Amino acid sequence: MQVLTRAHISSQEDAENFQHVVSEVDFGQVSVARATLRVTLESPCFPFDGWATLGVPAGQNWPAPCDAFDRTLSVTLDEAEPPSSSDTPGLELLRAITPFGGPLSVESDVTDVVNGLPGPHQLGLRIDTWSDADGIVSGSNGEWLASAELLLWPGTAPRQVLAVVPLVLGPQTEVDAAPVGFEVPDGVSSARIDYRVTGHGAAFAPGCLGPAEEFCQRTHELRLDGELVSELRPWRDCSDMCTLTTNDSGYGPSQYCAENPCGDPNSARAPRANWCPGSLTPPFELEAPALTAPGPHELTRSIQQLAPGGTWQVSATYFAFQ
Repeated sequence: MQVLTRAHISSQEDAENFQHVVSEVDFGQVSVARATLRVTLESPCFPFDGWATLGVPAGQNWPAPCDAFDRTLSVTLDEAEPPSSSDTPGLELLRAITPFGGPLSVESDVTDVVNGLPGPHQLGLRIDTWSDADGIVSGSNGEWLASAELLLWPGTAPRQVLAVVPLVLGPQTEVDAAPVGFEVPDGVSSARIDYRVTGHGAAFAPGCLGPAEEFCQRTHELRLDGELVSELRPWRDCSDMCTLTTNDSGYGPSQYCAENPCGDPNSARAPRANWCPGSLTPPFELEAPALTAPGPHELTRSIQQLAPGGTWQVSATYFAFQ
């Protein structure tokens, strides 16, 4: 099922799809043995020989539609736009970071979501793309072309889903986040929380490898009803994100990273706060006996030593199974 086909995600604030596009999707009413969400991105930055057609404006370094940076990519379900504190948070299906100006193809297993939330929904795809008006560090009118496909294999569900409850979706900029309440239904034999986190920003933080929170290792504590469920230290080694390649097109750099064509090799390889440019950020799957206990519960979260001005993008979803 094709959900999006080469949708233009623009960095221009007056554009129809400024950083975000929404499409209708229907999971149907029949159980599936497997469901996969596949997202592909195309970039006007690459391949470099395409610059011959696009052209580079005088005094600039990039074709106008080229976004040469790595950007956060998020695909969500039923996210209010714009979100408010009174809304139920959207459910994040996929998180990735775009390559530096390059194409991308990533997949996420959404079997439990499709079986647990049948019927029609709104799928949103967001890329936090920004332009450089001078065209020096990136294009002056940067964009990405995004496609999304939902692959469904009808059949017996691998498990009976009793509940899919989005708990959190958005930035955390303080050490302690506001608590979130949710209800566990009767008859739950197993459960989990999918927790996705990536650190971002350009704040000053002593002891980090670079600007916070992108280059900071932090301890994340998740508690259920006051009891510690998980203690995480999200961090990724990105040393394999740059295969140096010779560029003989006559446009762009003489050498580039195959995985991150517009990025500095040292930056492409640098370790980061649970993400690498040009890759998927899978969720941490958290399990605890208390997640199966029927009735109301409260989830609390803290990120130790989070720097003022730094940000962690956080999502959490509760899944319950018979």
